[in-house]
Amino acid sequence: MGERTRVELGRREDLGADCANCFGLCCVALAFAKSADFPFDKAAGEPCENLASDDACRIHPHLRDRGFKGCTVFDCFGAGQKVSRLTFSGRSWREDPRTRTAMFSTFPIVRRLHELLWYVDEAITMVQTSRDATPWLVAFERIQQLSDRDADDLGGLDVDAEYDAVRDLLVEASGIARAGHEGRESKRGGHPLEPGSDLIGAQLAGMDLRGLSIRGSVAIGADFSDAKMQLCDVLGVDMRDADLGGADLGTAIYLTQMQVNSARGDSRTALPDGFDRPSHW
Repeated sequence: MGERTRVELGRREDLGADCANCFGLCCVALAFAKSADFPFDKAAGEPCENLASDDACRIHPHLRDRGFKGCTVFDCFGAGQKVSRLTFSGRSWREDPRTRTAMFSTFPIVRRLHELLWYVDEAITMVQTSRDATPWLVAFERIQQLSDRDADDLGGLDVDAEYDAVRDLLVEASGIARAGHEGRESKRGGHPLEPGSDLIGAQLAGMDLRGLSIRGSVAIGADFSDAKMQLCDVLGVDMRDADLGGADLGTAIYLTQMQVNSARGDSRTALPDGFDRPSHW
């Protein structure tokens, strides 16, 4: 495993996947449909046919060759080991039907909370040298405490409301970090470079996107090759099959490993410290 699997937050828990301490939850709890990402349909709660009795994947080194691209993209943000070892105290879903049902419903909730923790922690890093970081620290503590609740409490949690509650803080932190660093371009080939843009297949090669915000944009198949993306806010940007070859994402804001995994890059692509370079690049 690379360094990305053991993110050390100092004051906080690990937000990277530790598959050795998980009961293969992503291989059982989640559904997938036959597509370019998976070779067959699988219902939520049904174990993948490649899941071994020790909760390891039988074909892990060959997932892409066998048509399981989606598995190589997914990142649980540490929710797998959290639910397996803390929420359910080491009880496996294999032990009884009640545990199975509760664990499978809890896992997606904790995953979303952990993803939110990832974003808020980055926001703390961006503001703490120039602002009183208390509002962001309080938000992190609250979300972390929610993720530590037992399965019954988690089941009734409105995760969308938690995202809504911190959205303004995330946007504010991004604005603080990007101030004075805006790139030269705001549009290319009819594609506005702003939050929520339609960038599907957009030709953005070599563009100066420094300090811009394209958060929430759909950039499937976009060409970002050799683009300057330092301090570019990419929160929630759909980068599936985007070309990141030679792009500089070393300080991209709110970038996740899952976004990187879903894209195409090369040895020249600059990634933030602690990120893994996907094996398919």
